[in-house]
Amino acid sequence: MTDAASEAREQLKSAMARLAAGERDALEQVYRMTRVKLFGICYRILGDRKEAEDALQDVYVNLWQRADRYDPQRASPISWLATFARNRAVDRLRSGKVRQGAVELDEAFGLADTAPLADSLLIDAERQARVHTCLDRLETNQRGNIRAAYFGGQTYAELAEAQGVPLGTMKSWIRRGLAKLKICLEAGE
Repeated sequence: MTDAASEAREQLKSAMARLAAGERDALEQVYRMTRVKLFGICYRILGDRKEAEDALQDVYVNLWQRADRYDPQRASPISWLATFARNRAVDRLRSGKVRQGAVELDEAFGLADTAPLADSLLIDAERQARVHTCLDRLETNQRGNIRAAYFGGQTYAELAEAQGVPLGTMKSWIRRGLAKLKICLEAGE
């Protein structure tokens, strides 16, 4: 990991701690550091710029009220915030008030995998270099699909359709690839 990335991660951790303590300036710093990524998550799920902006506003309003719930021992700040944004966007879909262009509710659930394996292996910046090394050791179909799903934001359904395979096959490829990835990371080879 680069020094700049490490410094940014530490700044975000610090801002989240200050936000949990009620510092208003910390919310502005968290917003500046995360707004682009979180907007992208909301937009991808909702398919409408205005809806995504509204969802993002909900994210930061709720973050101000619930920042003390963030536990740095369980997830990196960006992982927690990404899950928070995804859940806000899905909540908007559930409400049934989202305009046309949004993805189907069932498809939105596949946009981000909240399982601990994905969260701990693919999002945590501290392991980024190690993850890529281990990814390079996977079979081509596993490596490419894991990268497309977790770094490119494609759903399993989109990947299955693009490659002309059943959704279950795609899920199996990715699940087996993630299992191999986990073994590689734990081995520290």
